[in-house]
Amino acid sequence: MKILIADDDRVHVRMVSNFLRQKGMEITPVYDGIQTLMFTRRISPDLIILDISMPAGGGFEVLKKLKASSLTAHVPVVVLSGSIDAADQSRVLESGADAFVTKPAEYEELYRVLCGLLKIPCPPAPQQT
Repeated sequence: MKILIADDDRVHVRMVSNFLRQKGMEITPVYDGIQTLMFTRRISPDLIILDISMPAGGGFEVLKKLKASSLTAHVPVVVLSGSIDAADQSRVLESGADAFVTKPAEYEELYRVLCGLLKIPCPPAPQQT
């Protein structure tokens, strides 16, 4: 599965990317809104993980453009952000996002959300002892 991760926090992108690569996902990282739109058309990802607070075309604007285009409207978008409040979370979902996960993300939770949206088997999370 090809996943595009769009977030201006490079450390966070690297950590999420490493985790998802271990799960067998192919990851393309981008760091602003313009790159998100450009690479989405270039690589045709199966899913996009999008931060709402990014430079060069904020996440809300990028989300609206993705969902308005016939080329990308079908691509599931998971908004992964810690910088918005409950009202903005509702706005994210009303703008077309398929899911919202709060940063800092519990990686197994994020993976379960991705599995559900991609309709792929997701092994159960390890038991806590």
